[in-house]
Amino acid sequence: MGKIRDAERTRRKILDAAKEEFFANGNTGARIESIAKRAGLNKQLIYHYFKGKDELINETIADFTSSIPTENLILPANPVNIAEFRYNVNKEHLMDFLKFTAWEAIDQVPKNTNGEESRKKILQSYVKDMASKQEMGLVPEELDPSLITLMISSLTIYPLLYSNVTRMITGLEAEDPEFQKKWEEFLHLISERIFKMEPK
Repeated sequence: MGKIRDAERTRRKILDAAKEEFFANGNTGARIESIAKRAGLNKQLIYHYFKGKDELINETIADFTSSIPTENLILPANPVNIAEFRYNVNKEHLMDFLKFTAWEAIDQVPKNTNGEESRKKILQSYVKDMASKQEMGLVPEELDPSLITLMISSLTIYPLLYSNVTRMITGLEAEDPEFQKKWEEFLHLISERIFKMEPK
């Protein structure tokens, strides 16, 4: 029993260290040696638990997504509130992960890597939620649920991730409470213009 617990603790150390390394440097920039150093472990021990870097990053991202609290994934019943909700979740809980996705875009990693499957499940759940709301008459029939989800993702990620662009356009820092309040109000306003309020 003690050996099993030790193995679980070691695996947890590796995953926590890997998350720090991958989120800070991206897939290409991350090094197994650095992960081992962060974890305070021998490099060879990492290969005992994971076959290589690809398996490690997939396991790391899957572990991260599974640790996201349920309340941060369940979208509001009223679609008018979804963009504001997702913006606040991104701002308060997912900034390190969003920075990792910026590294990912630069790295141009192949499909089905970087924990794509676990992330896809979450994003597809948003699409299904939007489609369900469309069937209820809360979303205009002519709008594609997947494209609405992509639009909301863009609006709730871009200003945070590309804070220099936010500053150059608005004159405010993305971290500035004044900008955040204005952006939340803007998201709510355009959502009111897009979505129907009364169900069928």
